[in-house]
Amino acid sequence: MVRDYRAAQGQGFSRRQALALLAAFAASGKAFAQTRQSPPKRIAAIDWAMLETLVALGVMPIAATELVQFRKDAVEPVLDKSVADLGLRGSPNLELLRLLRPDLILISPFYVRFEASFRAIAPVLSLPFYNRGEPPYQKAVDAVSALARELGVEDRGREVVAQQAALIEETRESLQGFASRPTYLVNIGDARHVRVFGADSMFGDILGRLGLPNAWADRSRYTFAAPVPIENLAAEPDARIVIISDIPVEARNGLKNSMIWQSLQPIRDGRVLMLANINPYGGILAAARFTRLFKTAMLSSGEMP
Repeated sequence: MVRDYRAAQGQGFSRRQALALLAAFAASGKAFAQTRQSPPKRIAAIDWAMLETLVALGVMPIAATELVQFRKDAVEPVLDKSVADLGLRGSPNLELLRLLRPDLILISPFYVRFEASFRAIAPVLSLPFYNRGEPPYQKAVDAVSALARELGVEDRGREVVAQQAALIEETRESLQGFASRPTYLVNIGDARHVRVFGADSMFGDILGRLGLPNAWADRSRYTFAAPVPIENLAAEPDARIVIISDIPVEARNGLKNSMIWQSLQPIRDGRVLMLANINPYGGILAAARFTRLFKTAMLSSGEMP
């Protein structure tokens, strides 16, 4: 800017004209800064929990990852057909992302190895949800508030948080009579293994907030394959088993013919509930979906509270 002032003097500008030129540059810079500070409009979501958080705030992304799988596994929220698919979460299409020219890219710490590449395209907001051994629900709530501030929709953020808090409290009151029996929360991996959700999972965290004890005292194991042998569910014979999401086709017949599965006391006594698909790595909307589906299943189970 000083060079511009001196150049103006050298070209025969008067001092008044030169000062006017400086003022124009300053105004231009201020306008540019305001543009940079305005809430982002074109947003890409790499992380699914961040994607849920964004849509909960009433904003549809221009792009996200693994949309076919997301629509199957998460079900909610419903995404517009206009949302571009960036490919796998583990290797998103950076060329397509660059072509889409987002104003903001939403990730979590799981994507730290890509963060420099993302920042070369657009500003990045990274928020934590799942840390080993830590309950994730409050992190999901905090993410709503943080993203709402970033987008300039704080009122909507407070509304989302209040609605979720009311849902938890209402469900807790309606399920008080079921608190005497512990609950296993599981995904079926195959006819011999399950994935069990502890207090450090979204489902387990919500279960505790509803006042129901978790039959699984260990931490969740977030691995690709379901790592827990089915016989481990025999540790709490008085528990109920809640199966979350569809059972793989290849596992269904195997469970019917499995002596171990059929010998589990909850199976023999009919204390098994099925919930529709829910994203186990989700944010505030996965928490809400689990709460609603779990409440409905419990109240219609026929189990005497």
